Amino acid sequence: MEKIIESHKNAAKHLEEAAKHHHEAAKHHEAASHDKAHQSTIKACGHTAVAKDSQKEILKQHVAKK
Repeated sequence: MEKIIESHKNAAKHLEEAAKHHHEAAKHHEAASHDKAHQSTIKACGHTAVAKDSQKEILKQHVAKK
């Protein structure tokens, strides 16, 4: 059970970070700082990828319990 709890927490943490970086990217685009927007977008996508891996683990554990 501890593993699934940690997976949920990890997914949430990385989704929150991804959202933060997407907001930053939008602000940078509005300010015509497209290089900074690019950097924020790359960070957001990295966090999304990590969250997606955690979500896969969560699904595996939920399916295994049925």
